Amino acid sequence: MSIDLLPPMSEKIVERKVIVYKTQVDPTIIKLAAEKAKSRVFLRYGFLKSPAGQIRQVSFEKDYEPYFVVEGKYTIDYYRGRTYTIPINENALELILLDQTLKPEPTREVRQRKAVKIEGEERLIHEGKAYLVLDANGREVSPNRIPSAPQEEHPKKILAEFESARKLDFDPNKEVQVLRSKIARRPAEIKRITNELFEVSDRAVIYLPIYNVSFQNMKNGQQKTVKFDGVTAQIIL
Repeated sequence: MSIDLLPPMSEKIVERKVIVYKTQVDPTIIKLAAEKAKSRVFLRYGFLKSPAGQIRQVSFEKDYEPYFVVEGKYTIDYYRGRTYTIPINENALELILLDQTLKPEPTREVRQRKAVKIEGEERLIHEGKAYLVLDANGREVSPNRIPSAPQEEHPKKILAEFESARKLDFDPNKEVQVLRSKIARRPAEIKRITNELFEVSDRAVIYLPIYNVSFQNMKNGQQKTVKFDGVTAQIIL
C-alpha cells in the first residue's frame, strides 16, 4: 500500500520540563582554575605555551547554557504481503490447501521442477528507542556533557536574572522532531497497520551554570574566551 494511503501515526508526547542546575563551584575556584589554564589559551605554533605573565583575565561572567534531553520510543504493529513458494512433486497436477485448489507452475530449480505460489500476509512488530541530548543548536552531544547536580527550586526566577537566558528562543518541538526523525520510520512493504505509536516519555531543557572567562594576550592584544562548567569546574571544549 502507498504510504500516502496509510493512516496517520498516533502520538503521545509529554510536556517539556525546565530544569536549572544549582551552581556547585564557588567563583573563586573558577578564577583559580582559569589562572592555571591561561598559559594554554594562547599557544604559539600550535603547541608552545605563552608566558603566564603575558596573559591576563579581562572579564568574568556567569551565564547558563541550555541542553535538551528527550527520551521516547516508536512501535508499529503491521502486516506486509508475502508470496510463499511451496515445492511439490513434479507429477502433481494440482494441490489442495486450506480448501483452495492451486495449480503448480514450472520452476527454474533443477531438483524441483514444480511449485505453487501462495499470496499471504505476515504480521510483525517493530520497535525503536532512543535517549538524546541536544545542544541549543539542535546538534546531538554526548550524555556525559550533562553532569549530575541538584536542581534550583525556582528555575524561572533564576533564569530571569540572566539576559542571555531570557533572549533564547527555542522551537517548542525541536527535540521531539529530532527524536521522531531518528526512530519513527515506517518499515518498507507495509500492507496495513494494526497499531502505530510514537511516544515521548521524558523531555526537558536543562540549564547548566557556566562561567565565561576572557583572557587577553598583552603582547599582541589578542583576546580569547574560555568556558568553565559551574558544576564541575572543568573547561568546556
